[in-house]
Amino acid sequence: MATTETAENQISALNDLIKFNNDRVVGYQKGLEGTEDADLKTLFSGYIAQSQKNATELEGFVTSLGGEPTDATTTAGKFYHAWMDVKSTFTGKDRHSILADCEYGEDVAKKAYKEALSDTDINWDANIKSAITSQNQGILSAHNEVKALRDAAKS
Repeated sequence: MATTETAENQISALNDLIKFNNDRVVGYQKGLEGTEDADLKTLFSGYIAQSQKNATELEGFVTSLGGEPTDATTTAGKFYHAWMDVKSTFTGKDRHSILADCEYGEDVAKKAYKEALSDTDINWDANIKSAITSQNQGILSAHNEVKALRDAAKS
């Protein structure tokens, strides 16, 4: 059984990761709205589902630790999504720009997972750490795929 402090640290970090997954959902929804490319629509829909699955799993851990799962996004994410809206007004539905925006979002998610996993103040429950590590691998794969597509779109 986790101590109260250990549980609180885990709950806080898990809620942060939930927010980043919620940010990903919003970002990829904006990407869906901004593209006509069928391959990107399929890819973005898959990443929305991945983020929703991640968030649901993390919410279960928060609840099991006695916490209240968040349904919020990050403040930085809100600003970034507003910027994406403004930017799309000027760039239109340019494949490279959409992918660059998505890659930036993946960079942020990647950093959040890395910080959560390396935070020495958090004594992760083994099952939770395993799930976060697995989710992190999915985030890294998504980042690499989006980056490769972005780089190919430059040509």
